Amino acid sequence: MLGEETKVAPWFIIHFTENNGMAFGLEFAGKAGKYFLTIFRIVAVILISLYIKKLINRGNTSTSVIVCLSLIFAGAVGNIIDSVFYGVIFNDSYFQVASFFPADGGYSSIFQGKVVDMLYFPILKGNYPSWVPLWGGEDFIFFRPVFNVADASITLGIILLLIFNRHQLSKEINEE
Repeated sequence: MLGEETKVAPWFIIHFTENNGMAFGLEFAGKAGKYFLTIFRIVAVILISLYIKKLINRGNTSTSVIVCLSLIFAGAVGNIIDSVFYGVIFNDSYFQVASFFPADGGYSSIFQGKVVDMLYFPILKGNYPSWVPLWGGEDFIFFRPVFNVADASITLGIILLLIFNRHQLSKEINEE
């Protein structure tokens, strides 16, 4: 059910939540914004796949660049699958376990599904010192975001690309 969690370790919890598909659950412009976001993602995935194909065909691109771009591509596809189909094939999970292909249909139409997040790593918990402006005395948790494997794939691909392939990627872009 929505909000249900299983503690794997003190620093790792599987926590079921859904978001409308943007980072940290942000959304804009209601249904129209959701259509725009999903179409933007689909176009981005098509462009990334064409770029990866071009780099592979050229034959002189570092394997690590291809792997990093493939991680980004795979993560984006995973989030697209959720946002396009999840609302059609599941009913809502408020106060119940969602049913797969429920008789009365899903909770939403195609392209309007939510993205499922489940990985939560509250690594460090504590309180802000009282002298900290705005948050003094309040609880804090480091690393608070709940995310999914697709998000992790995108993030890992970007970080590895920036750390290890920055020079190679700028060379690729300049050659075009």
